[in-house]
Amino acid sequence: MRTLSRRRWLATCAALLTVAALPALADADPQDSPGGGVPWQQLSPEQQRVLGQFRGRWERMPPQQQQALLRGAERWESLSPEQRQRIEQRAEQWRNMTPEQRQEVRDRAERFKDLPPEEQQRLREEYRRYRDRPSEERAEIRKRWEQVPAEERQKRREQWQQMSPEEQDKVREKSRDKRDKRDKDDERDP
Repeated sequence: MRTLSRRRWLATCAALLTVAALPALADADPQDSPGGGVPWQQLSPEQQRVLGQFRGRWERMPPQQQQALLRGAERWESLSPEQRQRIEQRAEQWRNMTPEQRQEVRDRAERFKDLPPEEQQRLREEYRRYRDRPSEERAEIRKRWEQVPAEERQKRREQWQQMSPEEQDKVREKSRDKRDKRDKDDERDP
């Protein structure tokens, strides 16, 4: 079961990479690949493993699509085991989402793309700081946030978005100071 799931994920990655390459493929000249593409038997065993889902239709694919899939397979193979594991975990999370949750993620991604580059960078840095915290601390932060009523969370989001970057920095600093004080108090009270 796990092998089948992994094969599906690898094929999905390859397909997504193909879709991403379609604009470049549209400009490609079909004469660039004499002989109509690469026969399946000429692929390395590793390429065949990664692209296994396409085996039955490989020979019928346009050469440009084959090349795009091969590039995607190369990118997959160049990833570290940790990167692959992270991608597989994300794919598993995605498969377990409801259609509504998936749409919410798509909407958030659209809103993020609409932000100015400076704001995108700030959010990425904020996320990195959160991600680098110990897992217990992240769990505590999530727990506290989930205990806040939904209306209040939305109100806080809107207030945060209306703040200037300087005001947001002050809030973050104040929050760090409170957390540091709480940690010191916890150390004193065994």
